[in-house]
Amino acid sequence: MSNTEWLAERFEENRGHLRAVAYRMLGSLSEAEDAVQETWLRLSRSGAGGVENLGGWLTTVVGRVCLDQLRMRKARREDSLDVYVPEPVVTRLDPVGPQDPESEAVLADSVGLALLVVLETLSPAERLAFVLHDMFAMPFDEIAPLVGRTPAAARQLASRARRRVQGTAPAPDTDPVRQREVVDAFLAASRAGDFDGLLAVLDPDVVLRADAGASSGISKLVHGARTVVEQALMFSHFAQFTRPALVNGAPGLVAAPGGRPFSVMDFTVVRGKIAEINILADPARLRHLDLTVLDD
Repeated sequence: MSNTEWLAERFEENRGHLRAVAYRMLGSLSEAEDAVQETWLRLSRSGAGGVENLGGWLTTVVGRVCLDQLRMRKARREDSLDVYVPEPVVTRLDPVGPQDPESEAVLADSVGLALLVVLETLSPAERLAFVLHDMFAMPFDEIAPLVGRTPAAARQLASRARRRVQGTAPAPDTDPVRQREVVDAFLAASRAGDFDGLLAVLDPDVVLRADAGASSGISKLVHGARTVVEQALMFSHFAQFTRPALVNGAPGLVAAPGGRPFSVMDFTVVRGKIAEINILADPARLRHLDLTVLDD
């Protein structure tokens, strides 16, 4: 086996992990795949001479690549983070055959869309420190060089990020059956145009975030159960073309009138009520999603 073949084999062993790191860092499957590919290019150019822990080295490299992407994104960003919804991972409720190992790695630890929404509000350095330490147990002395800080300062970055996450991202119910029942009840009430039925499954302080793209002018952030019900009823005709799916491992909905994806809806169920709804309806980013997995 040549050195290049050996490197490629070792890289493939780590690809799922690297993609999971990059997805949590970037909130975009397409950008995560680009980051993983860039990591491979850097490995193939430099080789692995003198590297004792290749997995750790690759994690460091993909973290650095993602950090650069986040900084560039922040510099050019025009859309409001109030209504920004990251790209979800959509899978079937009833998987046919074994799951793609890379998708399984991305969905490991049930990274919810609500959490990714909060991660978007962190600074690039805070996000890196939090993701690598809290989600992947990387020590701060290895994170510090990536953000140009001391290990103590890197620890503070992660601590600030942790407080933001714990104070903002709702902790969802852990019973998938109960979550499914609540989302099914929401869909049934939407299809029936049932105001009271919708109100019954929503937390009084529910938040709805709908991202239709920066240029659409129709993205919105809505608070309160009655206002959310009014918005849901405005689009109730789409409910007839909506089907259940798993969105980032949790019960969600995909609307596809005429077979064309219109929106992906993610729900956070807390104490049996829907506390947060995140909707991606940006046509440009919906095209990046592999929704063929939902085909019968």
